[in-house]
Amino acid sequence: MTTATLPDRAPAQPLPTSSNFAGTLYQLRLFFRRDRIVAPLWVLILGYLLPITYVKSIASVYPTEADRVKFATSTAASPAQIAMYGPIFNSSEGMVTIWKAGALFTMIGVAVILTVIRHTRVEEEIGRAELVESTATGRYSGLTAALALACGGSAIAGLLAAVALLSGGLPIGGSVGFGAALAGSGFVFAGVAAVAAQLSTGARTARGVAFAVLATTFALRAVGDAGSGQLSWLSPQGWSLQLRPYAGERWWVLLLHALTTAALIAAAYALLRNRDVGAGLIAERPGSPRASAALSGTVGLAWRIQRGTMIAWTVGLGIYALLIGSVAKGIGNEIGDSKVITDIIDRAGGPSSLEESLIGFGFTALGIAAAAYTISATLRLHSEEAADRGESILAGSIGRIRWALSHIVFALLGPAVALVVAGLAAGLAYGVATDDINGKLPAVLGAALVQLPAIWLLTGVTVALFGLAPRFTPVAWGVLVAFLLLFVAGSAANLPHAILDLEPFSQLPKLPGGDFVAAPILWLLLIDIALIAVGLLAFKRRDLR
Repeated sequence: MTTATLPDRAPAQPLPTSSNFAGTLYQLRLFFRRDRIVAPLWVLILGYLLPITYVKSIASVYPTEADRVKFATSTAASPAQIAMYGPIFNSSEGMVTIWKAGALFTMIGVAVILTVIRHTRVEEEIGRAELVESTATGRYSGLTAALALACGGSAIAGLLAAVALLSGGLPIGGSVGFGAALAGSGFVFAGVAAVAAQLSTGARTARGVAFAVLATTFALRAVGDAGSGQLSWLSPQGWSLQLRPYAGERWWVLLLHALTTAALIAAAYALLRNRDVGAGLIAERPGSPRASAALSGTVGLAWRIQRGTMIAWTVGLGIYALLIGSVAKGIGNEIGDSKVITDIIDRAGGPSSLEESLIGFGFTALGIAAAAYTISATLRLHSEEAADRGESILAGSIGRIRWALSHIVFALLGPAVALVVAGLAAGLAYGVATDDINGKLPAVLGAALVQLPAIWLLTGVTVALFGLAPRFTPVAWGVLVAFLLLFVAGSAANLPHAILDLEPFSQLPKLPGGDFVAAPILWLLLIDIALIAVGLLAFKRRDLR
């Protein structure tokens, strides 16, 4: 009897392994595909459209050396102006051109923070990162791809900014220096966002941490520049300004950007290595075992979700409005009797007073910023539905309209509260500067509140998209960007009224100082109501995503 023998088993093969960075290029392609509209927009706007607008506007408003000297002298004597925009080092055409463009160093921080956290912490929060990392991708591939997208966008924006300034006939050294400073600021805040993404399990908390750092560094820069200047060296925005484009460039300052970026990115990778997928390094605070009475309804739940964002926006707009009210008194000394800018104001239909014109212009900018807040608040409906939390709520006795309205009410009231605070802050500051609080406060508050119908138009657009085409709800950001481009570039380029009127803020009464006309406000309110009603009815009838 023979015994069958089994063939020898092949030696066990080790499981396939991949490096920590494997799949980075594939994830970068995925991230860029998802940001194929948003990323090119912020790169183009911050890198080219805004710088070229500054070049053209400054060249027309301050055409002579005498005009620029007067502007630089009066600006250097205004601590409030320096706190808002930074120091002005000389009266050269390049320096005067990029002085207000210093705000781009903060704006690019906002763009890269949103980009990095969207493709890191948000991906983990919704579970997509775990699914991707279950394939042959490295542990660091997602973070690396997000940083590559944000830093690559910053580098391209810096390059475009240099090209825009050079096209205006400005010197090469200063143009390249400004572009490098813009890119360096983006690099640093990409690192800040990468670290913030490792700290909490929630994307909202991560964004809050990163934006808190951004706001703190801006405050350090503002206080430092308005004072002795020492605190400015603790701020990336301050470093970008201290590179001094067109004022004897100090190229060694870029080392501060490079070293800080390297340290932050290294810290982000170290933190990522020491935590699990989906987890955060900051332990979540346990909630109360019993819900409070405030959480007994949909409005209470929406308030708990929306309150942090609402408070942050209110504080931010209030601080900016305070600066507007503080600098308005001295604007006449800077512009003087410039016929060019007076003609621009007259063509825009605004008041003849330059101080009132500045306040009106400033509150239009605040209105556009508040429109961004109302879009963000309304999009909470979209994110709640996408995360299936909305389905859980609607599975009970809560109706769709009631649930949607619980968030829409804060998207409507939030900007109103923020603008009331902003109007009071600017009105008090302007009133104190002119010794006429009783006269200036109501006028400035009116200039703030008159922005609401145009702001609520963006609420209506977002609600309508949410109801009719939920997949394309974020397109509301594109509508806001279109309005912003018309607002920023339209007036400086002296575009016809027919084009400027396409954005709603140009339809509003020119307050303070101008005549109050109710018709455009009523028309905008009717459009707002119609858009919200259409969106709610469509949401009631469609399937949940």
